[in-house]
Amino acid sequence: MNLRIKSLDAILATAEKKSLKRSLGAFQLTMLGIGGIIGTGIFVLTAEAAQVAGPGMLVSFVIAAVVCGLAALCYAELAAMVPVAGSAYTYSYATFGEVLAWVVGWALVLEYAVAGAAVAVGWSGYAVGVLEHLVGIHIPPEFANGPYAGGIINLPAVIIVGLVTWLLVVGTKESATVNAVLVVVKVSALVAFIALSVPAIQSEKFIPFAPLGVNGMIGAAAIIFFAFVGFDAVSTAAEETINPQRNVPIGLIGSLVICTIFYLLVGAGAIGSYGAQPLLDAAGVGYIPGSKEMADACSAATDSPLVCSNEALAHVLRSIGHPAVGNMLGLAAGFALPSVVLMMLFAQTRVFFVMSRDGLLPTKLSTVHPKYGTPHVVTIMTGVAVMIAAAFFPVGQLASVSNGGTLCAFFFVALAVMTLRRTDPNRKRVFSTPAVWIVGPLAAAGCLMLFAFLTLTAQLVFFGWGAIGLVFYFFYGRSRSNVARGIMEVAEIDAPVSPIERVLKP
Repeated sequence: MNLRIKSLDAILATAEKKSLKRSLGAFQLTMLGIGGIIGTGIFVLTAEAAQVAGPGMLVSFVIAAVVCGLAALCYAELAAMVPVAGSAYTYSYATFGEVLAWVVGWALVLEYAVAGAAVAVGWSGYAVGVLEHLVGIHIPPEFANGPYAGGIINLPAVIIVGLVTWLLVVGTKESATVNAVLVVVKVSALVAFIALSVPAIQSEKFIPFAPLGVNGMIGAAAIIFFAFVGFDAVSTAAEETINPQRNVPIGLIGSLVICTIFYLLVGAGAIGSYGAQPLLDAAGVGYIPGSKEMADACSAATDSPLVCSNEALAHVLRSIGHPAVGNMLGLAAGFALPSVVLMMLFAQTRVFFVMSRDGLLPTKLSTVHPKYGTPHVVTIMTGVAVMIAAAFFPVGQLASVSNGGTLCAFFFVALAVMTLRRTDPNRKRVFSTPAVWIVGPLAAAGCLMLFAFLTLTAQLVFFGWGAIGLVFYFFYGRSRSNVARGIMEVAEIDAPVSPIERVLKP
């Protein structure tokens, strides 16, 4: 069976002949990673995680962080070894062949684009609240919510996606600079939350710790997993990174470690200072977040529980005696969450760019703007699609669907790093995954576990999206890919010198 594997030599040569401008350093990559990670997950989805796990969501944070950390170690080796755009798609192409590479690339579309839409919807909720409380401007519900909440269109979400799309067309370095500023804003907001909530922690707020058991904590991990998505997007910027063999691993692992520490402190502060017990029905079963039954239970509640809030962290601060700071945190989230939209769209366009460069998508998509040096065609197309999703769908559903694509990509990255250790052991590895035969299997198993705990709807959407992608591949990409047409940028020969050195050195 012909797997149509594109060698790493050919991948590197293609990137050199039609590459993006290298302009990002270790600091910018770490800021991009933090910008991609800290966002809707911690500012909005904390309430949904609390409804599924209660105070046990602290364990959920740890579970999600461990799975992401294992995947990050695998990503770091591959991204440093193959510093080109495409992330898990590129690694799968060189390891498992064209069909599985397409499946992974198609899953990345689900991850990044849908995640960008989810963050935009989360931002909309904070923006509407800020305008209402601080400025006195009331946005009619019809234009602040999609049909799922009785509205017509989520107009603020559409507007922010449009602005981010324009910024990405202007240029990568400019986007990264703006993102770094926004990262400082939202990190400052989380620091303020931690400083005010942690001293107010009361031990009794943690009892019962796991009201819905172990399954609840793992289920919450499958939700809060979205809060960690974003670090992998750093690897898609490898082709635009100065000294990627050093800087990409720093950006990947550094951003994940920093964010994990923040999340645990924020989670402990929210639970201990205000409480995070789920709402249960008469049978003692927790309501499903985002369901009509959950909405009715929240309407009937008299004590404004955390699980009912659309702006969880700001709600906590207002409730424990710091309304002004709570409003400022909402304002900071309103300013800062667009950085996550930016990171998701940035990563999405780079995946499309490299798939187009390989011939699996129309070559027009890989066109680089003559002035800005960015893939403007695919950036605009992605922006329009994300606008549509953000306009009409709720944040919880979007986040769960995005997690399905993310877990698929992480799973294949874990398999790829182990496979390449066997098939290409002599290739130069500037960064090597430690204990790869332990880390790799654990990362893959962790992804499968969390996928099993996603909602049935999210799982069905994932498989349905994959089926659509395979139809497109067999009708278009299979016959037009560069590998199918025998287009190789470098000869397929054995050589004792490092393929990376052979491609990158003049």
